[in-house]
Amino acid sequence: MDQLIDQARTFRLRCGETGRDYAELAAGQSPQALFISCSDSRVVPALITGAGPGDLFELRTAGNIVPPYRDAPPSGEAATIEYAVEVLGVREIVVCGHSHCGAVTAIVRGDDLSAVPAVRSWLGQAGGQPAQAPAATGEIFDPSVAGPVQRHVRAQLERLLEYPGIARRHAEGTLRLHGWFYEVHTGLVLAHRPEADAFLPL
Repeated sequence: MDQLIDQARTFRLRCGETGRDYAELAAGQSPQALFISCSDSRVVPALITGAGPGDLFELRTAGNIVPPYRDAPPSGEAATIEYAVEVLGVREIVVCGHSHCGAVTAIVRGDDLSAVPAVRSWLGQAGGQPAQAPAATGEIFDPSVAGPVQRHVRAQLERLLEYPGIARRHAEGTLRLHGWFYEVHTGLVLAHRPEADAFLPL
């Protein structure tokens, strides 16, 4: 923690060294995209994309799960999505899953999560069938394997289309959805290509 504190203490000075005028950020934000990723500390959206302050509106959840749309009670996740689309007017949404994902691993293996009931309840909202093939065959799930996580990402993209504002803008062609898969151990980023029905290198 001391290292993080030291970095925070000197951040203002380091900002000046970049030559960027950070004062302009006080005027407001106009991010390029809503970036939905996992809370996993190994996934750093700004590092992966090279984004700077103001470029990404981020939503990080366990397993990059998009909760089902419902009018009430509101959730922080739904509020973040709604604000990004309705107020900030983002034109791109990225759902980024990753290898070695503990959330998807737990779903695939059917882990006993009784000791963490909030986690168990949250993962129950994942949607889709990321665990279907490995669970059915009895194979030991390798968390570096892309298939289950990529199916999970696609399920979250489908979930986003349940949100009325997103569905409308997507149909109008003013909002695009992207599914990404990030390999923690290599840095490779793959994107879902609907025409090929596959995740391919960016």
